[in-house]
Amino acid sequence: MSYRHLTTRRDGAVERLTLNRPDVRNAFNEHVIAELTDWAAETRAAAARHDIRAVVIAGAGKVFCAGADVTWMSKTVHYTEEENLRDAMAMSRMFAAINELPVAVIGRIQGAALGGGAGLAAVCDIVVADEAALFGFTETKLGILPAVISPFALAKIGPSSARRYFLTGERFDTATALRIGLVHEVAGDLDEAIERVVGELLLAGPQAARWAKRLVRERPDGPETARWIAERRTSEEGQEGLRAFLEKRPPGWRS
Repeated sequence: MSYRHLTTRRDGAVERLTLNRPDVRNAFNEHVIAELTDWAAETRAAAARHDIRAVVIAGAGKVFCAGADVTWMSKTVHYTEEENLRDAMAMSRMFAAINELPVAVIGRIQGAALGGGAGLAAVCDIVVADEAALFGFTETKLGILPAVISPFALAKIGPSSARRYFLTGERFDTATALRIGLVHEVAGDLDEAIERVVGELLLAGPQAARWAKRLVRERPDGPETARWIAERRTSEEGQEGLRAFLEKRPPGWRS
């Protein structure tokens, strides 16, 4: 599928998506939201066919994503509450669709990830950022709320950090983003760091990585976790991985 505001490239088992509106710092509008939702559905289908094992999300130009497009925001000023609800629900579905992708999603953050851009970082499983990037849940500075992104951001940074950064709407640096858990790694060379992370993911068992993502999202209780590991140990992939370890050879999925 071709998109107007996104570019995509399949690189072996890796899907690479780029937000492609550098003239407006890759900001969201209703069209970007619709395209990202469609892309997530297509990517989920590809993952179900086992065509992909990882996703990298990047932004064209100097900024990853600056949040909401000013032109789009100017239209929403005149929306009724019902129209705003429809708009917000579309954005909520987009974030949920990306968050629920069964394969690892890696965020490549340069320049800034503000408002909805910080929300997009929050739905990434692994976030690598440059040293100079800025972050912020900046909605309160506009008299609104980071409501739609809050379930995903809270899962990433926890309620203590959210109490500060949701309320103040202040911008914060990469070191702070790393400390609160929004970012996992700070890199001088983003592409080199991303490829290293992708390489680590491709060394993991394809199904094991998917189950590990489910483990984080669903947080099963003790007895359920025992069932999960028992299933994986007796699965074809689990048997291959354990036998390869014992026989001191690479598992079949690396060949």
